[in-house]
Formats: sequence, structure tokens, C-alpha cells
Amino acid sequence: MTVPKVSEEHVQARRSQILEGARRAFARDGYEGATVAKLEGEIGLSRGAIFNYFPDKWSLFLALAAEDQFEFMRTLEEEGIDVLLRRLAEESPDWLAVYFELARRLRTNPELMRELQNRSPEASRRGDELLASLQEQGELRDDIDLETVIAFINIVANGLALAVSLGLELDVNALLELVHRGIDPQPQ
Repeated sequence: MTVPKVSEEHVQARRSQILEGARRAFARDGYEGATVAKLEGEIGLSRGAIFNYFPDKWSLFLALAAEDQFEFMRTLEEEGIDVLLRRLAEESPDWLAVYFELARRLRTNPELMRELQNRSPEASRRGDELLASLQEQGELRDDIDLETVIAFINIVANGLALAVSLGLELDVNALLELVHRGIDPQPQ
């Protein structure tokens, strides 16, 4: 008996289905509370089907984090900081809940940061290279070292995500103006 071949499109669609359902479960119940039974119910697949794509719950959670990091960097590269920050201001509560669950786990588990970096090392490297290139081209301040500029952008993005998750009203245009005053080249 031959095993039917599954198209790459089907594999990607199933993987997306699993990740979307897992995001809802992790957002609602947290990592610990998102039991395998809850994941099955939210995703609409059996544990066998889910774990055919991801070896365990931890791998599933890390796949969400890596996917979010990749999308963050893709948006920064292709559309710039303004679009990135505007998207963060409009993000779904599920995305934000998973983001903060990840942040909580990063704070209490230093091994997680290494594991996350090992899963998507190109995302961090690409971001650093992009910002270094922008600085070399004169599009970012060069009177401040690049690590400080990167830290500033991360702090703004994290603060924006926190404000959105708390339901605070934000003037994104004013925020972007302040960001650009901080990172754009200064007139001589």
C-alpha cells in the first residue's frame, strides 16, 4: 500500500492552521494552561496530527515565536519602521498575549533566548545588518553606536506593544515623530 503524497501547499496550510489555533489557545490560557486537549479543541485536529508537525507543545510555542520574529524583521526590511510600528499599534490581542507570554518566559529562562536564537538566527542577523546598512547610508544617526539605536527601537516596539495590550489610546503619528527625532540623522 502506498502512502498518498501530500502537496507542499497542503503541508503549509495545515501548519498555518495549527499555529493559528495554538496562538488562540496560548493567548487565552497561557503556556501552562494550554493543555494538549485545549490545543486539540482550538486547532480542530487530533494530537497525532498536531504533533506530526511539531514534536511537542514547547516546539509549537517556539515556532510561533520564531514566526513572529521573522514577520517583524520582514516588515522592517520591506516596509520600514513606520509601517512596523503602525502594525504593532493595530495588532490582535492574541498576538500580544503570546508576545508577553514569551517575554515572561525569556525573563525567567535564559536558555529560552538561546533556543529561540538558534531556531531563527538569520532574523536577528538580518535586522542588525539592515540597521547597520541604513546607518552607513546616512539614514540613521551615526553619532550614537548601532547597539544603542537597536536597543531604542526595541524599547519603543516593546513599549508600544504594552500600551496596546493595556488598551491605551495612542497618537501613533506623534510617536513616530518622536522615534524619528531619536534615530534620524541630526542636522549639523
